[in-house]
Amino acid sequence: MFVKSASASALFAGPFALATLSAPDGPAFPALVTADAQVIDLRVAFGDESLSIRGLLESWDTAPERLTALAGDSAPERRPLADFRVHAPVEPRQVFQSGANYRQHVIDLHVAHRDPADNRSEGERRAEAAEIMDRRAAEDLPYVFIGLPSAITGPYDDVVLPTWAEKPDWELELVAVIGRPAHQVSVEEALGHVAGYTIANDLTDRATVFRRDMPQIGTDWLRSKNAPGFTPLGPWIVPAGSIANPDDLRLVLKLNGETMQDESTEDMIFDVARMVSYASQTAQLLPGDLVLTGSPAGNGMHWGRLLRDGDVMDGSITGLGAQRTRCVAETS
Repeated sequence: MFVKSASASALFAGPFALATLSAPDGPAFPALVTADAQVIDLRVAFGDESLSIRGLLESWDTAPERLTALAGDSAPERRPLADFRVHAPVEPRQVFQSGANYRQHVIDLHVAHRDPADNRSEGERRAEAAEIMDRRAAEDLPYVFIGLPSAITGPYDDVVLPTWAEKPDWELELVAVIGRPAHQVSVEEALGHVAGYTIANDLTDRATVFRRDMPQIGTDWLRSKNAPGFTPLGPWIVPAGSIANPDDLRLVLKLNGETMQDESTEDMIFDVARMVSYASQTAQLLPGDLVLTGSPAGNGMHWGRLLRDGDVMDGSITGLGAQRTRCVAETS
């Protein structure tokens, strides 16, 4: 999709953001997008034809100062954003996903996935879920697992619903994009390793989340979350310095124009710093890697309405812009 038009206030917070764009029939390239919807080709500005957004993030210690100066300099050639197609802003090496990180969402899921033999009232099951959340927060144990980069697609691309996906669902999420390598960093240090933020819609097939053939194994995130295109990403990476407080952003997802998710990141059980720090205790987070921070209440399981052919999802997060994706049934 090519961006038709956008007001400066609607694009993103701050003076600039990073994107991966392409002209018609041209290769994708790293771009600086200004608040007034103008594009600077960073390959030209940095004198490096092989430059990518991930490559830029690998030099994040010095890049922000250069990018800020570039955004305010009238000399570099600029072209209208409307001339370009917007792709996922970065190709990560690693994708760290998070589940059960919004209090109200977890409570809703706990009720929705009721064991048929559980005859307790909804109120009793909600109270149990709230107690579990309080215990998890006290024990400082986020739930993090691994996603596949091959599931990522652009913020305006169609999402193909596989024939085997019986219950495809949406999950709008705030994403922290790593700019400095992070391994066993403290909560206090964690945000210093975040280059910026973007948006993901972490689609999930609810029918394949749990292994029916062997319940003892638990969840099957490979099958339920990693079909090609199941993670629309972007449109931009907004530098962390332009986001005053990542723990106070509004996430809104609309399905065919009707609001389904509308929540603040304040409802997160584990904030961004704790999520990044926790993931880094086991893995080494690398520049360009993504840390998805979970999705709030209001998914399809809650509404009793799952995704189907022709549905249009509009997702937005304060200061990070908006994405629009259309669902298309897979054809054999």
